[in-house]
Amino acid sequence: MSKKPLILVTNDDGITAPGIRTLIRIMNTIGDVVVVAPDSPQSGMGHAITVDSTLYVEKLTIDNGPQEDYSCSGTPADCVKLGVREILKRKPDLCVSGINHGSNSSINVIYSGTMSAAIEAGIEGIPAIGFSLLDYSWSANFEHTESFIKNITLKTLEHGLPLGVVLNVNIPNVPKKDIKGIRVCRQARANWVEKFDKRQSPMGKDYYWLAGTFENLDQGEDTDEWALENNYVSIVPVQFDLTAYQSIKQINTWNLND
Repeated sequence: MSKKPLILVTNDDGITAPGIRTLIRIMNTIGDVVVVAPDSPQSGMGHAITVDSTLYVEKLTIDNGPQEDYSCSGTPADCVKLGVREILKRKPDLCVSGINHGSNSSINVIYSGTMSAAIEAGIEGIPAIGFSLLDYSWSANFEHTESFIKNITLKTLEHGLPLGVVLNVNIPNVPKKDIKGIRVCRQARANWVEKFDKRQSPMGKDYYWLAGTFENLDQGEDTDEWALENNYVSIVPVQFDLTAYQSIKQINTWNLND
């Protein structure tokens, strides 16, 4: 019986994206790999799941690697649910999601399909990591990410993660020689200042394209945004319990039962 860890790999850019193919190759050096990933791009889907239509899964051969590849018609969270419940013969030792084409730092973690897949695994009690590179290009060069991803993955398998916590890892888009190291950070307080580009179809119907600019409101030097701007790999431990515990006492002073 194999003693290698069983690793579930997924993403939100689609099963053929260069980022996930790089991640699969790295994971093949660590464990037995099963891939369950969307059959088309699902960026910005957040933690959406499919409840009002059917889901399809197809086993594929994409390259000559030892992994098993399955494409799924659903969202990244769907991929994890199906992988754990229907495809894998046992609970995986680790789930990794990515490598995302583009940043998932700061508030982007809320919208990210990459991180939602990792969080879904965390909900299942599986240690999970989302990896992202700060390059949105389909032809992004992921070579300099490999040693960092392997190191973080091996350390996670060795030490485990606290229950209810997953890791959000972002890697600067600079040559490896310019990366200063790895920092464990907090999520920067930031948001998107959004606008909509309003247009009109040939039939006279209005439609909109979402646009906007990212605004970092946080000057702290312990944040993911600071780390990335200063050429560090950032790791933010993310919890999916959204309870604001510090606010419970304050809201209880409202005398809600009066």
